[in-house]
Amino acid sequence: KEADKVSKQVTLKNIEGNLKFFQTMYDIVRLVDPLRKSVLEYSECKVNEKHEECYNYWENGKICDNCISVRAYNSNKSFVKLEYKPETVMMVTAIPMQAEGTTAVLELLKNVTDSIMVGSGDYNEGRLLHSIVSEFNFRIIKDKLTDLYNRYFIDDRLPADIVNAAVSGTPLSVIFLDMDDFKHINDKYGHMSGDLVIKEVGNVIKNSIRADTDWAARYGGDEFFICLNNTDYDEAYGIAERIQKEIEKISVSIQGEDICFFTSMGIHTMKDSMITAEELLNIADKKMYEAKKSGKNCIFGNVL
Repeated sequence: KEADKVSKQVTLKNIEGNLKFFQTMYDIVRLVDPLRKSVLEYSECKVNEKHEECYNYWENGKICDNCISVRAYNSNKSFVKLEYKPETVMMVTAIPMQAEGTTAVLELLKNVTDSIMVGSGDYNEGRLLHSIVSEFNFRIIKDKLTDLYNRYFIDDRLPADIVNAAVSGTPLSVIFLDMDDFKHINDKYGHMSGDLVIKEVGNVIKNSIRADTDWAARYGGDEFFICLNNTDYDEAYGIAERIQKEIEKISVSIQGEDICFFTSMGIHTMKDSMITAEELLNIADKKMYEAKKSGKNCIFGNVL
């Protein structure tokens, strides 16, 4: 609680006279806009965009899967994360800033490759810490059962994709998928059987979207969320139909019975407008429930 109080009191004015001091303790000090994924510069009491992507520092050209700054901004509290480049481990501290009309997070980056020790193993093995960092980050954003992303990832990534779609003028489509009568499977055959079905559905979704452009997450239980970048409504509907048909083909034998599975889906396409991640989720979710009410095993959607 005390940490939360401190973070809520931090303002750009607070740090104005301390930036040089911060630079004596950290290798990189920067302000970022976590939603636009851009670096900001602070001069003459003003914040300006530098037209530089914050993730370029990691030299991968892609948005980070587990964005600590989005998490700090959404939660309004500070977060610490280990990130690595080849042969280098960086500790990143993200502190949300209070600034009128400005979305800003202070990022403090420090090279800790030679100063953080792991509790067991060979400390002279250079790749050991990298492997542990990779595993930690993987566990935070991935669903263990399906290997899709999890709900934390949706909170981090969806706002950035919305901003990118608005800036580039491209459509963004999302699909909210729910298994029909899944509770019956758990109740009758047990949760292990239910987990097997969820895993199979996750595989279908993963194989039905573009790995380099789109992403999917297990929202919770038997619900899934799919984000399709630069995809209009008709294309999204076609993908939803393909997923639905492939799920119907899943053949799982449980206690001597061959079980078939069906889904209800809600689609929403954001085009020529901008809404929040929460609004986008809610619209797709409502469309999915409309599909449920209409008799299940169908797809409802619209374009905004």
